[in-house]
Amino acid sequence: MILYKTDAEVELMKQSAVLVSKTLTEVAKILKPGITTFQLDKLCFQFIRDHKAIPSFLNYRGYPYTICASVNDVVVHGFPNNTALKDGDVVSIDMGVILNGWHGDHAYTFLIGEANNDVLQLLRVTKESLYKGIEKAIAGNRVGDIAFAIQEHTERKYGYGVVRELVGHGLGRSLHEDPQVPNYGKRGNGARLKENAVLAIEPMINMGTKDVYTEDDGWTVRTRDGKPSAHFEHDVCVKKNKALILSDYSIIEAAEKNNPNLNTSYAQKTSALTV
Repeated sequence: MILYKTDAEVELMKQSAVLVSKTLTEVAKILKPGITTFQLDKLCFQFIRDHKAIPSFLNYRGYPYTICASVNDVVVHGFPNNTALKDGDVVSIDMGVILNGWHGDHAYTFLIGEANNDVLQLLRVTKESLYKGIEKAIAGNRVGDIAFAIQEHTERKYGYGVVRELVGHGLGRSLHEDPQVPNYGKRGNGARLKENAVLAIEPMINMGTKDVYTEDDGWTVRTRDGKPSAHFEHDVCVKKNKALILSDYSIIEAAEKNNPNLNTSYAQKTSALTV
């Protein structure tokens, strides 16, 4: 059952979503070769607590960290660790907060230093596909319209692998609510969207095969062929004519651009995309 929010509740959810964006911005400021994802986890935990919020992921179903830090061929749910990041790494950071009883939850993929054009294109196309999906998050459409838009742009147009085992979801007082929001599907299928449904739309796109596997830790999901994956996620409220994006990439992008250790050339065509 989809739980629809009041306008006042949507405003509270926006505050939660923006706090996630602000935390990801802190990551964008310091990300560089030599830093570890464990250091990023500690930073994010402290930043969230300093802002009177609770990390959503920490101890959720036994997950032991504040963030998911997924590097290169890790699709999602990567454990922070003490391995130094290096030039050319693709680094996806996914996190959530609980503020005033409401969850915010989104992700951003960063690129450290130089990378080949194939990696640059993967990040650009995945980020583009997020906005293609958001364009369909309007009242009267169906979940399948979002899913089809993402799959059409990534898999059918570029031949990328769209992960099937992991999907987006509703968001609210619980971290995961109905409906599930796949990144593949048919137009006109799935639950009909009504105003003030809040969704976490999150394309998880692999450069190669769609196939993935989970490591023995029960969390870390990797691409089956070892090729890199990208993950972008926004918190979105369904509206009548145009979706309302609750999270804020603009502050992340500004910090990313000002960090000489991060490669933003892939984003030049996507940073101006808004819905």
